[in-house]
Amino acid sequence: MNGTYSDMNTTHDKNKRIVADSMGEMEVDADALYGAQTQRAIDNFPVSGQVMPEDFIRALVLIKSIAAKTNAELNCLDKNISDAIVSASSSLLEDPKLMSHFPLDVFQTGSGTSSNMNANEVIATLASEIAGEEVNPNDHVNFGQSSNDVIPTTIHVSAAMSSRRKLIPALEALRDEIIQKADSVKGYSKTGRTHLMDAMPIRMDQSLLSWADQIDAGISGVDRALTYVCTLGLGGTAVGTGINTHPEFGQTFAKLLSAETGINFSSADNFFPYIGSQDAAVGLSGQLKMLAVSIIKISNDLRWMNSGPLAGLGEITLEALQPGSSIMPGKVNPVIPEAAAMVGAQIIGNDATITVAGQSGNFELNVMLPVIASNLLTSIKILSNVSLLMAEKAIKTFVVNEEKLTEALHRNPILVTALNPIIGYAKAADIAKKAYAENRPIIDIAEENTDIPRAELEQLLDPMKLTEGGL
Repeated sequence: MNGTYSDMNTTHDKNKRIVADSMGEMEVDADALYGAQTQRAIDNFPVSGQVMPEDFIRALVLIKSIAAKTNAELNCLDKNISDAIVSASSSLLEDPKLMSHFPLDVFQTGSGTSSNMNANEVIATLASEIAGEEVNPNDHVNFGQSSNDVIPTTIHVSAAMSSRRKLIPALEALRDEIIQKADSVKGYSKTGRTHLMDAMPIRMDQSLLSWADQIDAGISGVDRALTYVCTLGLGGTAVGTGINTHPEFGQTFAKLLSAETGINFSSADNFFPYIGSQDAAVGLSGQLKMLAVSIIKISNDLRWMNSGPLAGLGEITLEALQPGSSIMPGKVNPVIPEAAAMVGAQIIGNDATITVAGQSGNFELNVMLPVIASNLLTSIKILSNVSLLMAEKAIKTFVVNEEKLTEALHRNPILVTALNPIIGYAKAADIAKKAYAENRPIIDIAEENTDIPRAELEQLLDPMKLTEGGL
C-alpha cells in the first residue's frame, strides 16, 4: 500500500495512524480511508457540521471512475491502476456507509479542493489494495484533473442527474395528478376571487389546470437550463488552458460519462467560463425558484379553499393526516400545503445564496463552489420530495364541498357583470350594491329592477355558462 497511508510509527496509539502529505505528517483514525489533506480540512473547517450532499459525493466518485477510464483509453494511465480506480469507485458507490468516508464541512475552501482530495485519498487507499501496488491520490486518481475543473463539473453532473432522475419525474407526477383531478371536478363551478374578494365564477377544473400549466412551464424551464448544465468544464484543469491533461480528455470523458449515465453530456468548447463562473448553476437555481413560487401559490390556494371548515371558505376538504393541535381536540390542519410552502421559502433563500456565490468568480475561478453545490442540490431534493407529497396527499385526495360552493355562488352579486352589455355598468353596479345591502340573491334584485324576464335572467346568470366566457 502507498506509504502515505500505512502506519509510519508503530509505537503510536493503535487507534491512530500517521499519514503524510506535502506539508508534513498528520494523525488520522486507524480505520479511516482518507489521508492527510482530508484530515487537515476536518481540523480547519469545524463550521456547521453540514457535509456535502450525498448526490454530490456520488457524482464526484463517478467522475473519478470515468476519468480513470478516459486516461486509460488515451494511454495516459496504466490499465492496472485505472481498473483499480474504477473498481474502488464502484465499491464506494455500493457502500452503505459511503458518507462516513466524506466528513468535510460544506464551508471549506471555496474551490472545493478539500472535497476533491478527500475523494482522491479514499479512492487511492482502496485502489492500492485492489491493484497490489501504490495508487497515488494526486498522480493517479487526480491525473489530468484539477480541483478547479473537477468541482464545477461535479456540480453540473450531480445537478443534471438529480434533476433528470428525481426532480423532473416528481414534477411530472404532480402535474399529471393535477390534470387528472381537474378532469374529475370539471362539473363544479365556484366563486372566482380577485384581491381575495368575490369575482366572476370559474370552474374547478379551470382553477386546477392553471396550476398544472404553472408546473409544466417550470418543467420546461428546468429542461432548458439543463442544456447548459450538461456542458462540462472537465479538461480545463487549473485555469482553463488544459495544462497537464490530454487534449482529447474533455471530449472522451463526456462521451464515456454519457454512456454510463444515459444523460447527454458534452465537453465545453471554451473551458474558461465553466471554471471562472457558475452561470449555469445560477440559471438552474432561477428555474427552481420559479417553481418554488408556483408551489407556494398552489399551496396557498389549497389552504384558502380548505379553510374553516365553518368560519372559512370550506370549498374543499383536504385529507386529514394528523391532529392539528395539542390543545384543541378535533382540529385538523393543511399540513402538506404548509410543508410545501416552507419548501418554497427555503428554495428562494437557497437561490439568493447561489446568486451571491455565483458572482464570486474572480478571474479564472469561482471560490464559492461548495455552497453552490450544497444549496442547489438541496433545492432539487426538497422540491422533488414535496412535489410527490403534494400529488399524493393533497391534490389526489381532496374532496369538493359542493353545497358550500353553491351557497356562495348563487348569492354572488358580481354575477351581475353578465348583464353589463344589456343594462350598462352603472345600472349593474346599482343592482349589485342593493343585493349586498339586502343580502338577497342577485337574480331577485335584477328581476325587480330590469325588464328582463326571469327565465332569461336564469340563463344570463347561470354560473356554469359564465365560466365559458364570451358575450
